[in-house]
Amino acid sequence: MNDMSAAHVPVMLDRVVELLSPALDTPGSVLVDATLGLAGHAHALLTALPQARLVGIDRDPVALERAERRLSDNADRVDLVHAVYDEIPGVLDDLGVDRVAGILLDLGVSSPQLDEPQRGFAYSHEAPLDMRMDPTQERTAADVVNGATVGELTRILRDYGEERFASRVARAIADERVTTPIETTTHLADLVREAIPAATRRTGGNPAKRTFQALRIEVNSELSTLERALPAAAARLAVGGRIAVLSYHSLEDRITKRALAALATDTTPPDLPVSLPECQPEVRLLTRGAETPTPEETQHNPRSASARLRAAERVRQP
Repeated sequence: MNDMSAAHVPVMLDRVVELLSPALDTPGSVLVDATLGLAGHAHALLTALPQARLVGIDRDPVALERAERRLSDNADRVDLVHAVYDEIPGVLDDLGVDRVAGILLDLGVSSPQLDEPQRGFAYSHEAPLDMRMDPTQERTAADVVNGATVGELTRILRDYGEERFASRVARAIADERVTTPIETTTHLADLVREAIPAATRRTGGNPAKRTFQALRIEVNSELSTLERALPAAAARLAVGGRIAVLSYHSLEDRITKRALAALATDTTPPDLPVSLPECQPEVRLLTRGAETPTPEETQHNPRSASARLRAAERVRQP
């Protein structure tokens, strides 16, 4: 195991294992970790559940290489696939797997992506303005910053970064790129800082945080991918199978909440006297709202502070 894997602290690990384990305690049960990262959750689940099999998916080839090393002790129970998590149905079809017992989605940017400056996710280090979770894809954050219209940039920053001053930041970017392409993280971070009113800059952390979040979501199509992935993934759960989703900002959590709530709702027309079998809920919610890390965990692992965990169990076939 490399040092980064050893130091990596999976978010809400015990609770994730607790929620998923009851569905994975039979021989040959399949767990899909669709955002494998450094495989912290997957390693713990394979250790706790010696009869389970893992399908590990990640869009980042570097993450898959590191995960393969971390999971080497259980290599005979592991299939690793380079894919985006909305491709779960195709991945399972290729492996000859129909239904699965567990699905984990640990969303957002992974620790190695944040910790390696050259990936361009962090505003605190000078690096190329990249932000691709999958380095094999073409479009980078620099392409968005230098190629999108002012209107497009404003929408991206407002909708994905919840940036109050989206139009000001977008205009500052457009004015700058006329003479100098914006190609580094520090160049962009400095521009954003200057565009935000001074009174606002004094509170709330680095003013570039929201812009960087918005660009990362845009470059990696994170929200549209999640909207496609949740119903597609849940449809592959066997009855009794469970799905757990860790979100790290309100936009992800809102999509997750809506998707799971829709599956947990009886859709029988209100004018009918009895619930129709085909309209009864497909899942039952396992969490009351979104669960959050304990104060002890956030103190030990500050990156977990924004985490929100939701889970559900399939109770009937779709």
